[in-house]
Amino acid sequence: MNFIRTIVAAGLVVASTSAFAADITGAGATFPFPIYSKWADAYKKETGNGLNYQSIGSGAGIKQIQAKTVTFGATDAPLKHEQLEKDGLVQWPMVMGAIVPVVNLEGIKPGELVLSGEVLGDIYLGKIKKWDDAAIAKLNPKLKLPADAITVVRRSDGSGTTFNFTDYLSKSNAEWKAKVGSGTAVEWPTGVGAKGNEGVAGNVGQTKNAIGYVEYAYAKQNKLTFAAMTNKAGKTVQPTIEAFQAAASNADWAKAPGYYVILTDQPGDASWPITAATFILMHKDATDKKASQEAIKFFKWSFEKGDKMAEELDYIPMPDAVVKLIEKTWTAEIKS
Repeated sequence: MNFIRTIVAAGLVVASTSAFAADITGAGATFPFPIYSKWADAYKKETGNGLNYQSIGSGAGIKQIQAKTVTFGATDAPLKHEQLEKDGLVQWPMVMGAIVPVVNLEGIKPGELVLSGEVLGDIYLGKIKKWDDAAIAKLNPKLKLPADAITVVRRSDGSGTTFNFTDYLSKSNAEWKAKVGSGTAVEWPTGVGAKGNEGVAGNVGQTKNAIGYVEYAYAKQNKLTFAAMTNKAGKTVQPTIEAFQAAASNADWAKAPGYYVILTDQPGDASWPITAATFILMHKDATDKKASQEAIKFFKWSFEKGDKMAEELDYIPMPDAVVKLIEKTWTAEIKS
């Protein structure tokens, strides 16, 4: 695998009068792990300060921040305002990205296979069992599809990627909504479970005739064959930064309590249908205020200097106006 599950870049900051170890600890979503890793490496080189981030899934990240065992939690399934208030947490979006279906089909190149939300839902319901099913063939009249059985791969852990993927399926497939619904963990009708975006990427890459869903950076990094999608407007779109930005442009962050915005199935001819934000969770009144301050410095630096790095991995940076809102939230809500 190209991704390790934990990044550790802890270092010493030496000032003229004192020296201390900067120990920023975080845990959670695997979705943003590639960009958090890249930012942490650059931040360490520039400041000497390190970040220890465990890529363990959104569900586990939420549990760890609630238990106060880390400085920050990371989740792709945002918490609602009531839950944030109950737990004494502040939440904000850090970066946006996209989820893509990935397949392992002989002779099929990235972006050649076209899928829809309806068809994806039927595959994950176990209704569409073979690659040459009439519903897939109708979307792909020029492709020679195998008559082989589809191996369905899905997440086994509590996952924000799953939250956004199942939210999209619920919006585009009525039977999925009625029978399964959306959540960080669902009762999957079919499929083989794998842990993290890393696990799904690895499983699909090693299994002929498999299908899975991963954050786009994992598809690229692992050289997986991604599918094109038909979007809400009925247009076929490829997973590109422009398509992700088109979907993200609809977000009204200023009016969302706790920045609770779901970006799946957005309107617009150019919109990628499974676009998502990933969020940071921190305590308003942290036990270790020094670590809390150091974490905010890292996030501020990432907003100021990390956009280009994010775009290189096909993430979408937060708009400047939203960053200004977030910085005001830090000042108003996090006790230093």
